[in-house]
Amino acid sequence: MRVLLIEDHPPLAEAVRDALARAGFAVDHAKTAAEAREMAALAQHDLALLDLGLPDDDGLVLLPTLRRDGQIPVIVLTARDQLSDRLSGLDGGADDYVVKPVEMPELVARCRAVLRRPGGRSGTVLTSGDLALDTAARSLTVSGKGVPLGRREVAVLEHLMRATGRVAARRVLEEAVYGFDDEVSPNAIEASVSRLRRTLAAAGSSATIVTVRGIGWMLPREGGA
Repeated sequence: MRVLLIEDHPPLAEAVRDALARAGFAVDHAKTAAEAREMAALAQHDLALLDLGLPDDDGLVLLPTLRRDGQIPVIVLTARDQLSDRLSGLDGGADDYVVKPVEMPELVARCRAVLRRPGGRSGTVLTSGDLALDTAARSLTVSGKGVPLGRREVAVLEHLMRATGRVAARRVLEEAVYGFDDEVSPNAIEASVSRLRRTLAAAGSSATIVTVRGIGWMLPREGGA
């Protein structure tokens, strides 16, 4: 899951980014409305966190653009706590309205709740063969037994499970796992896939991640190729 964080206050942005990263999200941070528009055009995001008091524009002006371009869910994160502000945000298309200050665990929980809503990008539990991935808890079980995974491996597996039977292109996987500011080596995604394969094999899973040379990877359907 990839989140677009639009926040111009550095300490808060860092705290939110760290909390989301620990929860398994890839985060792109925009400090202005202009940066947000550019990032939204360059990558597909599953959720946006939007501050209203941006230095170059009002977040309420940016909100319809975010909703129009891909219809991603939007959570307003702002210090504006008047009822009229809440109504303007929600009537303008926000899926949730969070007033600062907010505890990071609550904010992460609100992100997951919005993504689980009908039409959201996150199901509660994904299953494929002997795999069950709880996308909210970011936890994997193989044949009912818990298996620890790193956050990037969880992100890779989630994308592959959502695309079961279809090839996940290298670029698409990289976009799902890494934000614009992440330092990514040329073989980083291959390393994550390799670690995931080793973990599944060690856990005795029958799941096989197939390499489609020159394109990407796929998780075949049960009984398929």
